[in-house]
Order: sequence, then structure tokens, then C-alpha cells
Amino acid sequence: MCGIVGYVGKKQAAPILLEGLSKLEYRGYDSAGLAVRDGDSQAVVVKAVGKLINLANKTDNGKALSGNCGIGHTRWATHGAPSQTNAHPHVSGNCTGSGSGPVQSDVVGVHNGIIENFSELKDKLLRHGYTFYSQTDTEVLIKLVDYYYKKYKVGPIDAIAKTLVRVRGSYALEVMFKDYPGEIYVARKDSPMIIGTAKGESFIASDVPAILKHTRSVYYIGNLEMARIKAGEVTFFNLDGDEINKDLTEINFSAESAEKGGFEHFMMKEIHEQPKAVADTLNKYIKNGKIDLSEVGLTADDIKKVSQIYIVACGSAWHVGMEAQYVIEDLAGVPVRCELASEFRYRKMKLDKNALVIVISQSGETADSLAALRLAKDEGLKTLAIVNVVGSSIARESDHVMYTLAGPEISVATTKAYSCQLVCGFILAVRFADVLGTLGGEEKLNYYIEELLSLPPKIERCLEDKERIQWFASKYASAKDIFFIGRAIDYAISLEGSLKMKEISYIHSEAYAAGELKHGTISLIENGTLVIGSLTQGDLYEKTISNMVECKSRGAYLMGVTEYGKYDVEDQCDFVVYIPKVDDHFIGSLAIIPLQLLGYYTSVAKGLDVDKPRNLAKSVTVE
Repeated sequence: MCGIVGYVGKKQAAPILLEGLSKLEYRGYDSAGLAVRDGDSQAVVVKAVGKLINLANKTDNGKALSGNCGIGHTRWATHGAPSQTNAHPHVSGNCTGSGSGPVQSDVVGVHNGIIENFSELKDKLLRHGYTFYSQTDTEVLIKLVDYYYKKYKVGPIDAIAKTLVRVRGSYALEVMFKDYPGEIYVARKDSPMIIGTAKGESFIASDVPAILKHTRSVYYIGNLEMARIKAGEVTFFNLDGDEINKDLTEINFSAESAEKGGFEHFMMKEIHEQPKAVADTLNKYIKNGKIDLSEVGLTADDIKKVSQIYIVACGSAWHVGMEAQYVIEDLAGVPVRCELASEFRYRKMKLDKNALVIVISQSGETADSLAALRLAKDEGLKTLAIVNVVGSSIARESDHVMYTLAGPEISVATTKAYSCQLVCGFILAVRFADVLGTLGGEEKLNYYIEELLSLPPKIERCLEDKERIQWFASKYASAKDIFFIGRAIDYAISLEGSLKMKEISYIHSEAYAAGELKHGTISLIENGTLVIGSLTQGDLYEKTISNMVECKSRGAYLMGVTEYGKYDVEDQCDFVVYIPKVDDHFIGSLAIIPLQLLGYYTSVAKGLDVDKPRNLAKSVTVE
């Protein structure tokens, strides 16, 4: 949640900070703020409520703020309602926090994450004479840094270290000290942060797109690590205050890949990028017609030792796990449990010691998924991460990593990252089945690999039907309730289709296993209710059609998604979208495309902000 940026260099900082925040606004857009220093002068703090454009207008796109050292933040509210007072940056001084000019303060800072024991820390600071102007945990954190800085008369690194040992929760912390002009200090635990360098300049951000225009050379600061950042110079420290060495990483995607590229919204651009992203991911692990997981480090011997698989994820990544669960069990015969990370970490179940825990996360920083990963490792289980971000926390801490090649995904509603995760699940299913001898021979293995490699052009074909879907979306944009139904893999597809609809169109939408409709849910069907059936599984096709007809007899309007050739479905459904044929195990990669488009066009028809839906943020790094 939230986006942070920082800059130290030769140029005017504020325009660079605003530009960086514009690349991170998908992480939070309740309010935004800047703090900039000009030499030895006090920091000037400016805040604005609402989207970043309000802050840009308030500062003449940053031109009104002089100085070449500064920090910035765009907020997704956790503690305290969106307001100018609660907006970051926060200061250690006793002021109103309104953010209207120079502040008399020894410490100024911004923070991503949640400080779980902020009430306890606030009580401590109140006893020592501090007063508070906001409802945020961040103000508490900044004033705690100030407290240790003054009490022990230590430098910034020691003050931050003393603060962090008292803090419970997650943070990406960025602070400036009045006594140290031209320097920014940072610390990290569980919330993402990168530091980029160029000649005579340094950049800080919570995600790569914010600094791509300026540098591709970045450091990934680790958990419970701190850094001092000067112009073109970065020094890292551990929690004991000792200097540590870090390696530079080169980012391998371009700044243009984080731009809209002529599309009206990032979501539509990313929907259209799926054929290439899926092809790139497939080609990473299928070489010369064979599945090659050598880069993942998962050997045939490792696979043979696995007696159980736990897939742990949140949101759309959990939907990937739900679909992969069906495919792995059917092809490889290995029992699979797909668990919500937020529940898995608090379950008291006995875990199979020979299990493999697969953690799926686009950012590699998802708080609940990271906690579940650590729980699995504490239990001695082997772990495999499917992530999109090289060097992310989940990637670093897992025993094995399977990277997707989705590239930067800016829209809050995931599309191409989901599709890349899905084909990774399919690749694992086929590889497990091959090693365990459940496929039925070389010919069957080659068939499944060919079917996987056929997915990108077939996804491209699905995109050609977008005009019909746009027309249908405009017809149902005023719907109050939509139900998605399916069985087995079709149920997993329905889960993701329903989420796409509700998160960007704000229409109440639910996905149900089709066989469960008659056990209560069908009472919600009334005249005109839209019911969308996923009809891709040949052995379950007729059963799901029957469930849809039950809804139609109660007044529902039916939409179906099925393969070309199954034209008899038009006898029951009012509107049908056809997708190319592919093996039933992998058809979810195709069936999801029209549902993504339906959610997108519904949101557009309602005039909503597709890329930045209300109350949501891209990377959920808080619990």
C-alpha cells in the first residue's frame, strides 16, 4: 500500500518526486505530500487531499519548491481518514501538520506499512511531552525516531535502529534530519523499497516504475536493514548499525513498458500484453520442446519426495491456485490444498512434513503471503515462490523461485500477472505428472507441451471479440447483482471473473460452484439478474447448462463462455462468447479474457476510474 519516493542530487527535487509519485499512484490516492530541503534550510512540507494532481497544482508541478533533496508519498489510508492533516510527510515538531510551508522540525518522514503497537508507543511519547496532530501511526513512528535521536544524542542510523527494535509491524521508512542536509535515511521491514543510483544522483521508491526514467541500477534493501543516501552514494547498515555490502541489480524492462502506450487505461494495455507476457513466461521454462525447471532449482528427485502440495495466496493469486489445484491433482495425482494466506497462517492444522508450499504473489511483498511463507519455513517445509518481481521478499526467502515475465503491471486489477502465474501452475502440473509417471508416455507429454505453447496466439484470438463484449457491457452497466457460476476449473475461472467485475465496476458480484446454486443462492435470482456461466469443461458442460436453465426459469438473463463449435448453447443462453479450443486443463487461460474485458468495459461504461478503483491499492503489504 502507498507509494514513497525520494531524491538527492543536482536537480530540483520536487518535479522528480512528483513524476515518481505519478508512477506509483496505483498504490494509493487518498492524499499526497512532499517534503523538500534547500541546503541547510528547514524542510518545506506541502500536502493535498485526493489524487496527485491536486498536489501538482498546489506546487506548480513542483516548480514552486526549491531544493535538491526531498521525499514524497501518496497515501492509501489505514490509520485516520484521508485528510490534509493525516497525509504524509509527518514531522516531529509540535505543529498542525497541515503542510503549508517550512516546518520547525528535527525529523521529517514518510512511511508505508502498519505499526501494530503504535498506541503503546504513542502513550510512551505522551508521557515524555510529545503532542500529536494526526490519527496516523506514521506520526508516532517519526516522533519515536526523534525521541531516541535526542535522548541518546546519537546519529540518524543509531536513532532509527533504536526505534525499529521497539516497533511491531511493517514499514518502509524514509526520513530527513535537520542536522544532516543533503541526506535521506531509510529502513525496511516487509514493505517494498528500492534504491537507484546514477552519476551524482540517488533515487528511492517503493516500486521500480517510479525511477526507471532515471536509472536501471538499483539496490534491493533487505528486511531489517537501513541505509544512508547521499547524491550518488548509498551506504547500508544492519540493525546493529554495522555497515554491510549490497550488490547492484540491473532492471531489464524499459521505462516505456510502464507507460500506457496509446491505450486509454493501463488495464486495457495490460490485457493486450497478455499474449506476449504468457509467451515469454512459457518460453522461459519450455526449451526445445521440453520443460526445464533448472533455473527454479526443483529437480526430479525433489518432486518425487513431495506427498502433498499447499498453494498459499491472496486475491487473484488465490484464484490461480484454485485452478492449478484442479490441474495438478488431475494430471499428477498429488493431493493439493489451496489456502488463503490470511487463513493459512492462523490455522492450527497439522502440516505434512513432505509437503511443498507454493506461494503465489505478483509483487513478492504481499504481507499475508510472506507471513505464510515464513510459517511454512519455520515448520521445515520446502517452499516455492511464483512471483513477478526479482529480488522481492518472497523470492529471496523461498527455497525455489519461479519468476513470471509479466513486466510491470500498473493497473490495480491484475490481468497479465494473473495469466502468467496461471501458466506457471500449468507448467508445474505437467512437470510433476511427467516425473511421477502419470501422463501415459512421451506422446502425451508432447501433446500437453504443444497445447501450452498454443495459448498465446489463442489469447490473441480472444481479444478480437472485444467489440461485442463492449456492446454487452454497456447494456448491463446498470446491473445491481451479477452471478458467475461454473464447476471445477470453471468455478475457479468464475472466481476471477467475478473479482474483476466487482473491483472495478463496483457492481455486487459473486461466484458460485454451479451445483451449490440450489442450496440457497438461487433465492437471489429475480427478473433481469445477469448470470454468467463458464462452460469450458466437456464432462461438466451439460450439468452447468442445467444449472443456468434453472436460473433462467426464474427470470435470469444468461451469458455463456464456451468453445467454438458448441453452438447449441445459444438455445439456452441469451448472449454467448466463444473462445478457441485447447485442452480442458488449460482453457482457463482463454476463458478469463472475455471476463476481464467485460469488467473493464462495464467500468468504462459507468465512467469510473478503471486503473485506480476506490478503496483498493496494488500491492497489499499490510495485514
